[in-house]
Amino acid sequence: MAETEQILDKIVEGIQERKGKGIVIVDMTGLQEAPCSYFVICEGDSSVHVGSVALSVRDWVRDEIHVKPYAIDGLENSQWVALDYGQIIVHVFQRPVRAFYDIEHLWEDAKLTEIEDLD
Repeated sequence: MAETEQILDKIVEGIQERKGKGIVIVDMTGLQEAPCSYFVICEGDSSVHVGSVALSVRDWVRDEIHVKPYAIDGLENSQWVALDYGQIIVHVFQRPVRAFYDIEHLWEDAKLTEIEDLD
């Protein structure tokens, strides 16, 4: 089984492969009430872009380290797609939906790591 850090790295690469933006890793490993250890959050410019980023993550992680998500939800309308990797949940949003839910700030004690956008 791949290590968590390796999965996180491949998720970020999969997002960057399709030019996903605003990548934030939310480290909740020190929080007792957290639903998982990490959130990886990013956004796309349209429903097509969000779907493309989400499928890129799925394919990239599977092809690079042979790890598949337990579930994927939201591809029907691609406003908010979630990929469940157990202790890591990936959230790919359209910008307005991300701003509305603001999930990276739900756990104020979590450590946020911002990944610079690729041009």
